[in-house]
Amino acid sequence: MFFEDHSVMFALICAGIGVGYGLYLTFWLLRQPPGGERIQEIGRASQEGAAAYLKRQYITIAIVAIIPFLLLGFYNQLGWGTAIGFLVGAILSAAAGFIGMNVAVRSNTRTAAAAQDGLPPALNVAFKAGSVTGLLVVGLGLMGVAGYYWILTAGFGNSAESAVDDLIGLAFGGSLISVFARLGGGIFTKAADVGADLVGKLEAGIPEDDPRNPAVIADNVGDNVGDCAGMAADLFETYAVTAVAVMLLGTQFNSPELFLYPLSIGGVSILASVIGTLFARVKDDQSSVMAALYRAVAVATGLSALGFIPVTLAFDSPDGPFTFWQLYGAALVGLVVTFLLVGLTEFYTGTRWRPVRRIAKASETSHATNIISGLAVGMEATVAPVIVIAIGLVAAFEITGNLYGVGVAVMAQLSMTGLIVALDAYGPVTDNAGGIAEMADLPEEVRAITDPLDAVGNTTKAVTKGYAIGSAGLAAIVLFDEYVRGLAEEGLETVFSLSDPWVIAGLFIGGLMPFLFAALAMNAVGIAAAQVVEEVRRQFREMPGIMDGSQRPDYSRAVSIVTASALKLMLLPAAIPIAVPIIVGVINERALGGLLIGTIVTGIFLAIAMTAGGGAWDNAKKLIEDGAYGGKGSEAHNASITGDTVGDPYKDTAGPAINPMIKIANLVAILIIPIVVSIHT
Repeated sequence: MFFEDHSVMFALICAGIGVGYGLYLTFWLLRQPPGGERIQEIGRASQEGAAAYLKRQYITIAIVAIIPFLLLGFYNQLGWGTAIGFLVGAILSAAAGFIGMNVAVRSNTRTAAAAQDGLPPALNVAFKAGSVTGLLVVGLGLMGVAGYYWILTAGFGNSAESAVDDLIGLAFGGSLISVFARLGGGIFTKAADVGADLVGKLEAGIPEDDPRNPAVIADNVGDNVGDCAGMAADLFETYAVTAVAVMLLGTQFNSPELFLYPLSIGGVSILASVIGTLFARVKDDQSSVMAALYRAVAVATGLSALGFIPVTLAFDSPDGPFTFWQLYGAALVGLVVTFLLVGLTEFYTGTRWRPVRRIAKASETSHATNIISGLAVGMEATVAPVIVIAIGLVAAFEITGNLYGVGVAVMAQLSMTGLIVALDAYGPVTDNAGGIAEMADLPEEVRAITDPLDAVGNTTKAVTKGYAIGSAGLAAIVLFDEYVRGLAEEGLETVFSLSDPWVIAGLFIGGLMPFLFAALAMNAVGIAAAQVVEEVRRQFREMPGIMDGSQRPDYSRAVSIVTASALKLMLLPAAIPIAVPIIVGVINERALGGLLIGTIVTGIFLAIAMTAGGGAWDNAKKLIEDGAYGGKGSEAHNASITGDTVGDPYKDTAGPAINPMIKIANLVAILIIPIVVSIHT
C-alpha cells in the first residue's frame, strides 16, 4: 500500500508540474507585444468567433452527454462511480481544448508581431503557445486518471480493482467529447477553408488571407476550434484511454502495484517534455525550423528513456510476473515506434521529400492528375506505418510474453504526447499569424518569416495525426482484450474463430464503420462549404465595393453559417461508434468482438491514408506557392488548390476523427458487457 500511494502521488506531482509550467507559459505569452491596432482588431474577431462557437458546441455536447451519464449512473452493474468518472473525463477533455484554444488565439497576433523582428522570436512565441496545449493535455490527462483513482481508493475506500473499473467511465467521457470536438471543429474549419479558397482564390483571384474575402475570419476561427481545441480533446482522450486500458491489464496480475506502472511512466515523461520544450530554438532567420522542433522531441525522448530506468527498477519484484528488462524493453519499443511513425509521416507530407514533390509535379498537367497523385500518396503512406505498428506489436508481446507488454509500449509511445501536441498546436498558430500579417498589410518580409513557419506547421500537424492514429490502433487492441476478458469474468467464455459466421459478419460490419463515419463527415464538410460558397458569392455580387475596399465584408455571417452547420451535422456520424456496437452486441457477443477487430483494422488504414494524403496535398500547394513548377497564379497552382481543397476534409475532419471513433466503439463494448452477458446466457 505504501508504494501504491507514492506512485499515485508521484504521478499527481508530475501532472501538477506540467499544468503549472503550461500556466507559466500562458502568462509569459500574454506579456508579449500583441502588435498594432489592426493586428489586434483581426485577432479579436477570431477570438470572439472561436469562443462563441466553442460555447455553443460544448452546450450541445453537454445536452447529449446527459443521457449516457444517467444511464451509467442508474445501471446497477456500473453505478455512479463510473458515471462521475465519465463527467470528470468529459470536463477535463473540454477544458484542455478550451484553454488551448484561448491561448492560441491570443498567440496568433503575438506571433505575427514577433515575426517583424525575425524568425527566432516568432518561433519562440509560436512554439511556446503550442507547448501550453501540449502540457495541459498530458497534465490534465494524468491528473484526471491518477486523481480520480486516488479519490476512489483513499477517499471512498474502494478496492484498486473497483477503482480502475470506474476509470472506464473517465475514458469514455474523454472519448465522447473528443469525437464531437474533432467532428464539429473539423467540419467548421474545413467548410470555412474550402469556401474561402473556392470563391476567393479560384473565382475572385485574391490571395488566401485577403481581408476582402468574407470567409477569411471564419477560416481563422476554424483553425483554432479544429486544429487547437479539437486536436487537444483528441490527444487528451488518447492519453487517458490508453492509461486506463493499461491499468486494466495490470489488474489481472497478482503483483498489486503493477497496474500503476503506466502512471509512473506518464509522470517521468511530463518532466522530460517540460525540459524538451526549452530546446526548440533557432539562432537566425536561416536556421531550420524543423530541425529545432525535432531536437526538442529527441531531447524529451532521450530523457524519458533514461527516466524509465529508475521507475522500472522500482516495479521489478522477484515475485513479479515481469523482469526489469521485460518492462523496460517493452517501453523502449514504444519510443522506437514513436520515432519511426514521426519520421515516416514527415517523409510523406514534408516539402523536402519525393511524395509531396510528385503531387506538385503532377499539378502541371491537370487538376485530375493532382487528385490521382494525391490519392496514390495517401494509399502508399499506409504501408510503412502499419508495418511498424505490426512489428512493434509483436516485439512488445514477445519481450514480455503477454499483452501487457503491448500496453506498456503504447503508454511509452504516448508519453511523448506533450511534445507531439506542442508540434501540432504550433501549426495553426503560425498559419493564423501569416493570415493576420496579410490582412494587416504587414511588410512582405514578415510573410517571408511566417510562411516557412506555416509550411513546417502543415507537416507537424500531419505528424501528430499519424502518431495519434498509430497509438490508437495499439491501444484499441488492448481494449479488445479487455472486452474478451470481461466476458469471461462475467461467465461467458467466448472463442473468436474465423470459421464462425457471426465473427465474420462482425468483421464486415466493423470494417464498414470507419468508411460510413468518414463518408458522413466528408459530406458534412461539403454541405457546410457549399453554404459558405453561396454566402461569399452573394456578398461579392451584392456588395461590389468589397473588391475596391470601399465596403467591409460581413465576416460574422460566414461564421454564423458554419457554426450552425457544424453543430447540426456532427451529430449523426458521432452516433455511429455508440449505436452500432450496442445493436450488434445485443444480437450476438461474438459478432461484437469481430466488429471491434474490423473497426481497428480498416480504421487505421483509412485514417492514415486520409491524414497523410491531405497533408501531402496541402504542402504540394505550399511548394508551388514558394516558386516551384510555375509558382503562384500558374495552372499548376490552380490544380494544387483543388487538391488542397479535397485534402482539407481528409486531413482535418474525417481522418483524425477516426482515431477517437475506434476507441469509443471499444469502450462502449466494455461498458455493455453486463448487458451482453445477461442477454446471451
